[in-house]
Amino acid sequence: MQTQHPLDAEGADPFAVARIAAEQLASATGVERHDIALTLGSGWAKAAELIGETVATIPATEIYGFSAPALTGHVGTLRSILLPNGKRALVIGARTHYYEGHGVRRVVHSVRTAAAAGARIMVLTNGAGGIKEHWEPGTPVLISDHINLTADSPLEGATFIDLTDLYSERLRGIARGIRPELDEGVYVQFRGPHYETPAEVQMAKTIGGHIVGMSTALEAIAAREAGMEVLGFSLITNLAAGISPEPLSHAEVLEAGRAAEPVISELLARVVAAI
Repeated sequence: MQTQHPLDAEGADPFAVARIAAEQLASATGVERHDIALTLGSGWAKAAELIGETVATIPATEIYGFSAPALTGHVGTLRSILLPNGKRALVIGARTHYYEGHGVRRVVHSVRTAAAAGARIMVLTNGAGGIKEHWEPGTPVLISDHINLTADSPLEGATFIDLTDLYSERLRGIARGIRPELDEGVYVQFRGPHYETPAEVQMAKTIGGHIVGMSTALEAIAAREAGMEVLGFSLITNLAAGISPEPLSHAEVLEAGRAAEPVISELLARVVAAI
């Protein structure tokens, strides 16, 4: 008989579940608190090898409330890393996507756990489709803002959170100081798991979007609710439908991520070192 997930139970408090997860994380890693957390999406995983010394790696499923990742390209672990400046980084390789159908609480559980573990900065990365035609596959782009088209939110009840500077201008400035040519754009989260139609991509462009994907926005909202400062990066793995003349495929996304991994991982490591 399958055990009910703790976030799905009637009356469950998602913040209490996150606190339990953070306590288990501290016990399993031997690290009392973390200063910064990173969710490494498609193409970004190698950054974990470059940012510092790994002191512990544990399967995410050993921590309360976490699920095994459903998507190829996510390693399914939580890693505690000692940074050269003495700070501690939590690297999340177990993202739950909205399209998996588990509900928003489980999508943002990793972010809430990171906040409960002490992290004040949340770095969210993803592989995504680009609307700007000059963005070649393998281009890293800063997220300046987002448009949430999931018709959902991690906020519950009368919880009103200001999202004016959701993707921190301060942190984007640090990233541009390392690579001045970094472009930025507005990320549009669709529900997925199907890729967007050409008409939907044109809609996203018309309403101000530059990047299309299936993650990140809900996590960013939860991070802001928790009082975290957010930095977002997209790796452009392909031109979006109708912008690209070629059909889209997940294999293409993975290949673009693999090809760009050394460059973007080194970039992210330098940004983390500068924060």
